[in-house]
Amino acid sequence: MDINEVVCSAYIEEKLASKHHITIDEVQQIFWSAPRVRFVERGYIDGEDVYAAFGQTFGGCYVSVFFVYKPSTATAIIMSARDMSMKERRAYGRK
Repeated sequence: MDINEVVCSAYIEEKLASKHHITIDEVQQIFWSAPRVRFVERGYIDGEDVYAAFGQTFGGCYVSVFFVYKPSTATAIIMSARDMSMKERRAYGRK
């Protein structure tokens, strides 16, 4: 999956910072470091489904990012991001 652009609304960016202590720069680092991506659910619009990306920031933090993928523009629209759970970290380590 090619992602050329990462889009995040100001509301989501604030939520990530206050609730999950993750910056938008850290979210972008996940996409730059060849994340492991999996399908989560079908979107409300055909072809725009929800995915989860699992990866590490440049600082070594393990982060899960949930996003809507728009294939027409290769854009990831961020919905949420958080630290990986232990189960996700074990699965990420087995790649």
